Amino acid sequence: MLQKIDILNFKLENGKLLSKTPLFYQTFGQPIGNAPVVIVNHALTGNSNVTGENGWWNDLIGENKIIDTNYFTIIAFNIPGNGFDGNPENLITNYKDFTAKDIANIFLEGINILEIETVFALIGGSLGGGIAWEMANLQPDKFQNLIPIATDWKASDWVIANVLVQDQILNNSDNPIVDARLHAMLLYRTPQSFKKKFNRRKHSQLNEYQIESWLVNHGFKLQNRFKLSSYKLMNHLLKTIDITKETNDFEVSAGKISANIHIVSVDTDYFFIPDENRETFEILKSIKQNVFYHEIKSIHGHDAFLIEFDQLAQILEPIFNKQKQQKYVNA
Repeated sequence: MLQKIDILNFKLENGKLLSKTPLFYQTFGQPIGNAPVVIVNHALTGNSNVTGENGWWNDLIGENKIIDTNYFTIIAFNIPGNGFDGNPENLITNYKDFTAKDIANIFLEGINILEIETVFALIGGSLGGGIAWEMANLQPDKFQNLIPIATDWKASDWVIANVLVQDQILNNSDNPIVDARLHAMLLYRTPQSFKKKFNRRKHSQLNEYQIESWLVNHGFKLQNRFKLSSYKLMNHLLKTIDITKETNDFEVSAGKISANIHIVSVDTDYFFIPDENRETFEILKSIKQNVFYHEIKSIHGHDAFLIEFDQLAQILEPIFNKQKQQKYVNA
């Protein structure tokens, strides 16, 4: 069930004051206060429905899954303005007023209102992972495990450039959601992934390559479930990820985070490229002992965090199983 918290008198990073910000969320598994808490941050076109009917991470979250609803309380917030609540009054038009840090602060307000003192794991992929970095930076002692997947603590020049291209399409195309999605899918997948899936095949009765119809279909599917204002906001948030705004020094900013940091990258990611994550790991391991680097091997690129569930499960299993074993011993 979708639930709501009203965040009152919230000040954005640019100084603007929001009198009331509705924050929608869902909970799964054990009641709040009865079990370790896992916060799951959704990706750009995702939402709070992480498990159950139409759950986008059903392979990882659920009964007897890696993130086991028999043992954990799972909470997923919707980024305000993502449209999942279905109320057009809650959509955001002034999207450039918001930053990933703002969303992180809103999520943290929600956690505090829910009276959650400690979070066992904060996990998110892509945009959700960037917001997770921001949350851990803002409250460095709140989380026991930080698990950013296919993301980074900052928007690289490459990410910023592609956000600009997406923004231009979204603001200038006659068919903005479809056309922007066509471009985005080329960042989320790889040439090898497309070759394996299509191999230049055409439809038997149409003079059209299967890759073409597949891409257009992806565009229309997103258009049917996603609002233009939501796409503009989520895309914009990507370029604002940066935990070093106050310090201008990654070691200082990240060094204060007490959580175990599990960086998960994809070896073929063309968006948040693995080289950036490896560099982050090399810096962190010189100042922290509880930092770990994991890499998903896949031909599917950025989207591998939504495809390679077996590999991701193997990475996450020791983290979550250790907590379950501890609960069993202490029972």
